[in-house]
Amino acid sequence: MAVVLVVDDEPLQRSILKTILDDEGYETHTASSGEEGLKIIRKYNPDVVLTDLKMEGMDGMEFIDSISKEPHEPTVVMMTAFGTISSAVEAIKKGAFDYLSKPVDKNTLLVTVKRAEERASLLKENLQLQKALYEKFSIKGIIGSSKRMKEALDIMIKVSPSPATVLILGESGTGKELIARAIHYNSQRRSRPFTAVNCAAIPENLIESELFGYEPGAFTGASSRGIGLFEATNSGTIFLDEIGDLPALTQSKILRVLQDKEIRRIGNRESINVDVRIIAATNKDLEKEISRKIFREDLYYRLKVVTIHLPPLRERKEDIPELTDYFIKKYNQDFGKRVRGIEDNARKALMEYHWPGNIRQLESVIERAVLMCETSDIRLKDIKSELHFLHRGYIQDFELPDDGIEFEELEKDLLKKAMEKSNGIATRAAKLLGLSYKTFCYRWEKFHLDSPKEDIIP
Repeated sequence: MAVVLVVDDEPLQRSILKTILDDEGYETHTASSGEEGLKIIRKYNPDVVLTDLKMEGMDGMEFIDSISKEPHEPTVVMMTAFGTISSAVEAIKKGAFDYLSKPVDKNTLLVTVKRAEERASLLKENLQLQKALYEKFSIKGIIGSSKRMKEALDIMIKVSPSPATVLILGESGTGKELIARAIHYNSQRRSRPFTAVNCAAIPENLIESELFGYEPGAFTGASSRGIGLFEATNSGTIFLDEIGDLPALTQSKILRVLQDKEIRRIGNRESINVDVRIIAATNKDLEKEISRKIFREDLYYRLKVVTIHLPPLRERKEDIPELTDYFIKKYNQDFGKRVRGIEDNARKALMEYHWPGNIRQLESVIERAVLMCETSDIRLKDIKSELHFLHRGYIQDFELPDDGIEFEELEKDLLKKAMEKSNGIATRAAKLLGLSYKTFCYRWEKFHLDSPKEDIIP
């Protein structure tokens, strides 16, 4: 049962309330003044506090103010013999959950305390959830001891407490959403909503209504008002992933949000003020997109107040062992397995692979290896089938010149070779290379390669 504190300067009133609450199974403490009540709060951390309004010394209103400064803030119910609306309203404005008129009716008391107990329980669960989210997305918990990751983490530590707009740049699979969430949960907005939006996944004809909302009759099928994601995320953080894929009209409206802190629902001329922090991300070269008149230059400079560059996994290979151990532990818990670690030759293979799918691909490889592993340690054969580039059959036709080769040239040749082996079918080529279809498309377009057949890459 909940712990309840009764604060009243009348001994008989304290005794009656304590008897009623004790009989219901509550752990009840009493105090004769606000000062004594604060000491009991610090000692017993009550869930619910019943306090009189008129007391000698610190009165009920002052007591509520003092409680709000305590690290453990209980749910407060004000009791007053005067029963005036004004005193009840003032108490609730100061943070009281409810009020009771004296003399207190037993049934009303128990119902009110029960409701206050339920609210206290919800608040406690919310605090525990917030703590868990903070720990999960703690910047200190992000794996990365490489120089480039340390640089990115240093920027995150500095920018998180501020309201500054952040632009995260990096290839697919480098953890851009993880970084965005970490920034949010290490900011003053951590208790407010975090909304992630994949701009590339929403059809162009729906993106505006999804982000900004609409009024009834704004378009066919709009029979009622729709609240957009910006409005729903008010006071929180919105993460616009793949922002380079936004259509031009929507780009201009995002610029308006950044400049004027307001939106307009489709079909409404009135502006709505919003307080939303924007974190954007892309795997595209936005400066090239600007030169091609695809991305707005003014929006680009509004977004890049602070820029975080996430390196691809092939450029932070010293982080692979720690990431591998983390994923082994994670999937041991998920699958109920007891994989101890990874054999040296398998770890060496992971270090030699160049990871076109980045951390997302590494996680997928380890997830499957943990699931299929039949020994105490992951062996080379547990991961070899997943590391397609290590198979001699895929690289035997490439000869390494004496003076070496540029990695991007090798990557380009591998993409073309995979397309040839797949008869120009991108989904098959992606599977051959161990890439997601989306990642394959991105890398194919990156080199401006012409598809062997029409409409292979959408």
